[in-house]
Amino acid sequence: MTSVDGSRLKKTLLEMSQFGYNEQDHGVYRWGFTEADMAVRKWLLEQTKAEGFESFMDGAGNVFFGLGDFHQAPAILMGSHADTVPAGGIFDGALGVVAGWEVLRVLQQSDTPLSTPVWVVATAEEEGRFGGMMGSQAIAGALNPDWLMGAHDADDVYLKDAMAEQGLNVMDALDAAWPPERLKAFFELHIEQGPVLFNKDIQIGAVEGISGVFKWIVHLKGKADHAGTAPMNMRSDAFMGLADFAHEIERIIAENGTDKTRITVGKVDLKPGSPHTVPGEAIFTIVGRDMSNEVMKELADACRKALSAIARKHRLMFEYEEVSWLAPKDCSAALTDLIEEKAAARKLSCLRMPSGAGHDTQFMAEITDAGLIFIPSVNGVSHAPDEWSHWHDVEAGTNVLLDCVRAVATETIGDSLGHKRGSA
Repeated sequence: MTSVDGSRLKKTLLEMSQFGYNEQDHGVYRWGFTEADMAVRKWLLEQTKAEGFESFMDGAGNVFFGLGDFHQAPAILMGSHADTVPAGGIFDGALGVVAGWEVLRVLQQSDTPLSTPVWVVATAEEEGRFGGMMGSQAIAGALNPDWLMGAHDADDVYLKDAMAEQGLNVMDALDAAWPPERLKAFFELHIEQGPVLFNKDIQIGAVEGISGVFKWIVHLKGKADHAGTAPMNMRSDAFMGLADFAHEIERIIAENGTDKTRITVGKVDLKPGSPHTVPGEAIFTIVGRDMSNEVMKELADACRKALSAIARKHRLMFEYEEVSWLAPKDCSAALTDLIEEKAAARKLSCLRMPSGAGHDTQFMAEITDAGLIFIPSVNGVSHAPDEWSHWHDVEAGTNVLLDCVRAVATETIGDSLGHKRGSA
């Protein structure tokens, strides 16, 4: 049984981790469409081309490299995202890109006869700096001009301006869509970003479905005042409104959510931001997740009602902007079965499971059969400098990816896939 080169895989992943690496906190800073993010994309193009693979970057900033002509036959696409959250880890996203690269190397060096092209994508802006998962949305044809022109981050930097600084035209992202008939299947290898596999000592996760996600930017507006002279009972303190909402989250989940529900306040900005001034405005993000779109709607409604009541209590004005709404998505049952089968063939323990985090796979599933493979993350840590996966798990997951891609590219299973080709 052909296997990947674990040492080469490790070396490449560590090389990629140097782009945006911060020596002080040991985090990786490749926020979408920053200098470090674009530098790693240029590196991917140069290195893969040097190894003999065709490569290009589309108008959305997605980097592609691979074997065979996807214009002539439906392709197998694999990969993940190249961007990170600020102070992120080295595995989230990058693992799927480098693992796909390693699979291409093995296929190339073993002269595997392929019945279909095999390509890798390093998607752009998956971490949601501007809301959504722009790169995979572009591939799936799920973008529109209004969103592209209006999308901005929590610091009011607009997507169109961030892309322009990197020499990209935001409207070119509309031309990045892949017609469904060009795809036979999509695979993504990713760390779990949760503790289930690690705690159960299971090596592979075969993901059945992916949680939906909504993201808001909320403004609670009161009145700035002197911290020493303004009586406590006469204040319009925006921070107190935020604090009250934080205490409401547990109740909202208990009444409207499920055991899969997550609600997070992740970024907060108090204005004017002086130690001696009562905050006149609190700007913060709310991210809600669940496996049911209907539950997500109930959670959003409950958050809205809670914030309205809190605003009245503290004499505040409440406004919010829905930055994105990503519905839950099922993975391909056929590919989930295949992941289980290939894990078993290598005598690796495997668990069918949901994903609480969003992934590029959920948009790729709109246009083709899509499968998502998890490996354990130590203690379930992700989006942090101490995010870590053991190298033997990295190698095991990449071998399962290799076996799945080879099966679709060379065996009869590929004949039954791509059922969404030709759909709108």
